[in-house]
Amino acid sequence: MILAGACIMVAAFFLWRRDLDAAFITAALGLVAWFLNYRAQMKEVIAAADIEENSKRDEEASYEDSDHD
Repeated sequence: MILAGACIMVAAFFLWRRDLDAAFITAALGLVAWFLNYRAQMKEVIAAADIEENSKRDEEASYEDSDHD
């Protein structure tokens, strides 16, 4: 997230200097960094939810097995 913010600030500097090509490239890199960061965060959230769901499913299965004994 820090890299994305830094890229946007550098892009703003390039805009101020009227270097539109460099501003566009830097802003695009900042957006890519932001999307990759967001993707990594979502992968962690989904993995944690999957682990929780699997543990609940295992607990339910073990409860059903012990009920029939």
